[in-house]
Amino acid sequence: MNSINSSNQHRATSIEQPASSNQHPASNNRPFIIPVFLPHAGCPHRCVFCNQVSITGSPRTAVNVDEIRAQIYQFLGYENGRRKPVQISFYGGNFLGLKIDQMKRLLDLAAEFIGRGRVDSIRFSTRPDTITPERLDIISAYPVETVELGVQSMDDQVLALAERGHSTADTLGAVELLKVHGLAIGLQLMAGLPGDTEARSLISAEKTAALQPDFVRIYPTLVVKNSKLARRYHDGSYTPLSLEAAVTLVKKLYLVFKKHDIRVIRMGLQASEDLADGSTVLAGPYHPAFGHLVYSEVFLDQAKKALGSMRTLSDTITILVNPRSISKMRGLNNANTKKLKSRYKLKKVAVVPDSALGIEELKVQQTKTS
Repeated sequence: MNSINSSNQHRATSIEQPASSNQHPASNNRPFIIPVFLPHAGCPHRCVFCNQVSITGSPRTAVNVDEIRAQIYQFLGYENGRRKPVQISFYGGNFLGLKIDQMKRLLDLAAEFIGRGRVDSIRFSTRPDTITPERLDIISAYPVETVELGVQSMDDQVLALAERGHSTADTLGAVELLKVHGLAIGLQLMAGLPGDTEARSLISAEKTAALQPDFVRIYPTLVVKNSKLARRYHDGSYTPLSLEAAVTLVKKLYLVFKKHDIRVIRMGLQASEDLADGSTVLAGPYHPAFGHLVYSEVFLDQAKKALGSMRTLSDTITILVNPRSISKMRGLNNANTKKLKSRYKLKKVAVVPDSALGIEELKVQQTKTS
């Protein structure tokens, strides 16, 4: 089961967000995503962390092309004339694990919209062990541009405990085949799986970065109702990461990919009412602004480093950041500025926009007070 999720397919478009301070050309022309959710479709079994029906809010039913067509038209209305590359994206299942006739019906449907000039390309998520020459030959007849692999970990022991049913070797082979076919590749990782540790997660990130994907998603492991992990949580055999620990770990994973100039387009599940009401997520580090928390910790670390390097420090400082990063530097509810005041005995911390700075750059200035 792949870990791309959304609670309500009619609520809003899923537009990718860049997560690197480096200015990748692709980040300036992000696609408009039309998500089509196929909960559990094509999945050979259920992983311990997964219950896509709970997370997506979509029942596990047979593929209905007419319903999906209507959904696509609805999302095209959201685009509202703002022309970007538009992708129909099949998420929530194991696309290449579908029966061939089902897979072709979905691809034919997407191709209809591409033929009319309403959509530009197709993307889907699938398991690494379904990437085969035979399946790739089938999709080569269609305008598929992007394939996302539910890698989750590059540690075989962690994969076994998660009951993924595939190995690290499957991921290596899948990426190689996708590159031969010239497809854009996204890899999804999870933090906090059973048997995982910070050291193992960081090794997984380095191994993933070595594959040079076009982008990465990072999800903290949540305990979802009616999942196998929920039973383990209730019997005490699995303890999820705290929110604080998850934010710090995902930050470290993010910095691995930033170091290798690989975009991280999402951290944490997309916020929704279904996830926030407590009936779907039983435990674990869910937060509607999880990615924002990660970015805020990145900025806090940078500010601490800058202040720690100063030989003398006044009680009033100004932190200059890119205008798009004001809230990230301040932190939720100004948490970062409060922490800096407390740690460095400051009277005032001002966060001021400076368009000359990169999206993750900052400068610290101090004002002498009389």
